Amino acid sequence: MPHPSGADPRPLTGEPLAIDLLNTRWIDGDGPHDLLDSVSGLAVWLDSPPVREHLGPDPAADQASLDRLLLARAALDALAATATLRDPATPEQAARLNDVLRHGRIRRTLGPDGAPESVVEVDEPSWLPAWYAAENWLRLAVDRPDRIRSCANDACVLHFHDASKNGTRRWCSMAGCGNRAKAQRHYARRSGT
Repeated sequence: MPHPSGADPRPLTGEPLAIDLLNTRWIDGDGPHDLLDSVSGLAVWLDSPPVREHLGPDPAADQASLDRLLLARAALDALAATATLRDPATPEQAARLNDVLRHGRIRRTLGPDGAPESVVEVDEPSWLPAWYAAENWLRLAVDRPDRIRSCANDACVLHFHDASKNGTRRWCSMAGCGNRAKAQRHYARRSGT
């Protein structure tokens, strides 16, 4: 799918980086879509706010970065399915994420002004987006793993991090899947089925 305008076509953005990466695949009335089906789609994703917040404006949109990001997305996809069921990760799932994480690290130092500094170091710059997404998953898993959810609409493949106060969010978007579910319930009640 070409992205000539550079606009992000995804229906759900603004989630934490790991979940934003999962949401590079979606289904709508035109069928399934994958933003990361090309380097141009990668450029769109790299320019999105959750990504720029972590990586800054300069990550390269090239085939090596795309290949490594797809490895990270596959690992996160398996972990998200497990997290949604509130099951622990299998050793195989953990190994896939750890394979991405082993290509980077956080080096902590004391800066010249006496303040602590953290610097991410990766084997190669093309690992940076994938490593950051995998590391972000770890933060979510430590913080509130029960808040990593998939949309309650069985036809939807999107995920979200439930940041609501009471933790009862069910839909990727109330305007999309939530309203469709309400309309279906209303129709079923009115038609007596």
